[in-house]
Amino acid sequence: MSEQTTTQEISWADFEKVLIVAGTITRVEPFPEARKPALKVWADFGPYGERKTSAQIAALYTPETLVGRQIVGVINFPEKQIGPFRSQFLLTGFHAEQGVVITSIERPVPNGTRLA
Repeated sequence: MSEQTTTQEISWADFEKVLIVAGTITRVEPFPEARKPALKVWADFGPYGERKTSAQIAALYTPETLVGRQIVGVINFPEKQIGPFRSQFLLTGFHAEQGVVITSIERPVPNGTRLA
């Protein structure tokens, strides 16, 4: 699956504005009201608190396989209304042929640790 896009250079200061941090998934629920198969995900971001999101990851993941897993989230986007649910962070991942593969962390780091 190849998408051709034009990339625009950003400054280091622009990148520093994006708060990309580690979190641990604490709870996951089905999201049957979503237009595309999705899950409701709650994650603990340490000093930034617990936040929730809707993620289109149901093709590859079940709630049981996600709880306790450390993930990478963007936590300083404005909240977004998704149907009856309010999303508070972006769960990062990569589109693959079989579905979205979430970005995970190779070894544990404290929740809230910022991407370096």
